[in-house]
Amino acid sequence: MLELKNVCKTFNAGTVNEKVALRGVNLTLEEGDFVTVIGGNGAGKSTTLNAIAGVWPVDEGSIIIDGIDVTGLPDFKRAKLIGRVFQDPMTGTAATMQIEENLALANRRGLKRGLKWGVTNADRELFVEKLKILNLGLEDRLTAKVGLLSGGQRQALTLLMATLQRPKLLLLDEHTAALDPKTAEKVLEATETIVNSQKLTTLMVTHNMKDAINHGNRLIMMNEGHVVLDIKGEEKKHLTVEDLLHQFEKVSGQEFASDKALLG
Repeated sequence: MLELKNVCKTFNAGTVNEKVALRGVNLTLEEGDFVTVIGGNGAGKSTTLNAIAGVWPVDEGSIIIDGIDVTGLPDFKRAKLIGRVFQDPMTGTAATMQIEENLALANRRGLKRGLKWGVTNADRELFVEKLKILNLGLEDRLTAKVGLLSGGQRQALTLLMATLQRPKLLLLDEHTAALDPKTAEKVLEATETIVNSQKLTTLMVTHNMKDAINHGNRLIMMNEGHVVLDIKGEEKKHLTVEDLLHQFEKVSGQEFASDKALLG
């Protein structure tokens, strides 16, 4: 479903501010893989997601989604293949519009638009069923303005909007980092439910090692712009934070250092 081949990216090349962000990243995701991504500051986690989404062109390598080479495509042409949730809960929704209006827009993603616009009764029935999955009571507040919701509620709504029209690939860029622990846990539960029920191929960047271990069927760790660990199957099921830190030190020759990382 996703294949990265020798993807390289350098920012401000040839200047004093040159920063090599990706150093030949190679990664393959099978359909239905739920992969958590962790790494220290500047490891290349979010840069990898931005490369996949087409935020800017890569210097070398290729990006293939569901057999389609999207390397040369701008982000808006990749949008129909990708669902994305950002760290900032305010990014993915329109605050002045109602919950049902936001969902209606998301439900039309990738479809032909006409002059007629509105929320039908059939739409509302669908939205109520989908909102129940979040377990936040939003199914009873369809006409509430999204700007009145809490950060956690908006982030959960954004997650639902990103998956309403089933994407080929779901990108979650530290989507619980701005939330308090209790709210973050609820959003992660909703994430697990949606991803598993739709069998979505997912890349989830997180700064929480425990979350990276507890969620998904596969974990990759990045360091200095490339993948240094790729853990799956039975090995991941029995993985601990201590094991993960030890393996990182073994393959990288250095201690894991990140002022954002949460070990548990």
